[in-house]
Amino acid sequence: MESLKPKLFEVLHNYSKEQLIKDIISGIIVAIIALPLSIALAIASGVTPECGLYTAIIAGFFISFFGGSRVQIGGPTAAFVLIIYGIVAEYGLDGLTVATILAGIFLIIMGICHFGSLIKYIPYTITTGFTCGIGVSLLVGQVKDFLGLDMGAVPSEFLSKISAYAAHITTVNVSALAVGILAIAILIVWPKITDKLPGSLIAIIATTILVKVTGLHVNTIGSVYGELSSALPHPTIPAVTMGMIQKLISPAFTIAILAGIESLLSCVVSDGMIGDKHNSNAELIGQGLGNIFSGLFGGIPATGAIARTAANVKNGGRTPIAGIVHSITLLIILLVLMPLAALIPMTTLAAVLIMVAWNMCDWSAFFKLVKTAPKSDSIVLIGTFLLTVIFDLVIAIEVGIVVSSLLFMKRMAEVTDVTGWKYIEEPDVTDGEAEKMLSLSKHIRVFEISGPMFFAAADRLTAIDSKQFTKVVIIRMRSVPAIDASAMHSLHSLADRAERKKIRLVFSHVNEQPLSVMKKDGFFDRIGANNFRSDIIDAIDYAEHCLQS
Repeated sequence: MESLKPKLFEVLHNYSKEQLIKDIISGIIVAIIALPLSIALAIASGVTPECGLYTAIIAGFFISFFGGSRVQIGGPTAAFVLIIYGIVAEYGLDGLTVATILAGIFLIIMGICHFGSLIKYIPYTITTGFTCGIGVSLLVGQVKDFLGLDMGAVPSEFLSKISAYAAHITTVNVSALAVGILAIAILIVWPKITDKLPGSLIAIIATTILVKVTGLHVNTIGSVYGELSSALPHPTIPAVTMGMIQKLISPAFTIAILAGIESLLSCVVSDGMIGDKHNSNAELIGQGLGNIFSGLFGGIPATGAIARTAANVKNGGRTPIAGIVHSITLLIILLVLMPLAALIPMTTLAAVLIMVAWNMCDWSAFFKLVKTAPKSDSIVLIGTFLLTVIFDLVIAIEVGIVVSSLLFMKRMAEVTDVTGWKYIEEPDVTDGEAEKMLSLSKHIRVFEISGPMFFAAADRLTAIDSKQFTKVVIIRMRSVPAIDASAMHSLHSLADRAERKKIRLVFSHVNEQPLSVMKKDGFFDRIGANNFRSDIIDAIDYAEHCLQS
């Protein structure tokens, strides 16, 4: 259970007043950074602005309190926008709540089962492909608000979005476009001036004041969503049916996988910044609790946010107290300042998300993989990217993992080989081989297996053959690290053929895992303990002894 212990309980033993002050300051700064992003991501996901703050407050608190990182900051992130938008469009807010809670349950189960270290087995090509795909889709989703297009709801499908934009391109609002361009200019230039305040906050303040003072005809949060509530969120139980749960299991599992990948990646990055080591299983449990309570209190899926976590470290945060202060600060903002958020121009929020989307897409890594990676990896990368953009993230991850697994098995099968020793009477044998085989009887054949013996390579055992005069077949297995049930079935078939031809099977240097499987399967007893030898010399000596007896 020690591996599931929240990091907060570890760091409080030697907690100082000086560190408390640093954590409070850092938590407040990170809350200021999280404020515009939480609102913008909620709107992009197809829910109300308040939902973004509910998520950052509630999920952020539980992730910090129960998580396995000292500095992780939890909240809504751009990775979930596509899948949330699709769930809301198809199943409504009740469906989103169910999916969020299910994802939280999956994450807790993953943590309890110590799956934290297994997340690293998601191939880099898949994470790069869907990250770039999410970035492109998020950027395209902001076109309506950035251009101020006069159109209805934006379709959830990528191609339908493009078609809808093209049909309404003549309705561009020049004022909205100008304000959006100004916001992007601030977002680009401000970090070069100072990093004390986030550029997104400055862009929002500047453009909000500009629109309010000049009276520009630009949509704001208030004009689209009405008056914003500053009330505390209340727990709600969604209307759930078994059919809905069955349909939402797949997207919920995708949310859980995404949350696990992004949160643990954020932990690895922050570990390098502070010289600490996170507890991956405790982190998954914290993420799970954060998502469950976020769903119950009207929030959306959450995970560790890399940019906000890095800002926390940079500003002196070193314990989960900073993340808790971040949540409390956002709660105060919700209660006191939320009505003012109604004045924020929609085009500014679109500009903020366009910059987020651009920063998500690591195009240098993408094109480097396309140029340098093996052809099969490039196919997975491009396929995952296109499936994410054109269809949805669920399909992209499912297909990507399946294809990657198949390609991996193909590669492993290719490195598995069965070769037979050459005999001195064979014309193409070299002098060195002849010296080794001078004393070997023609009644003995030696085969060496190299590589793991699993279902994709089990058919390689058919290469083990015999001649009419063969009495003993030695199978050398020093280079076989593992074996599975399919390969065991092939070994039994080999033993059947040997018994029919009255050939003795002798195994040389069988490693620990294959030997354990053979014993459990009964194959060891079938062949006989004497027919398992420690090395090839021992096996040959034993085979020659059998010929003489």
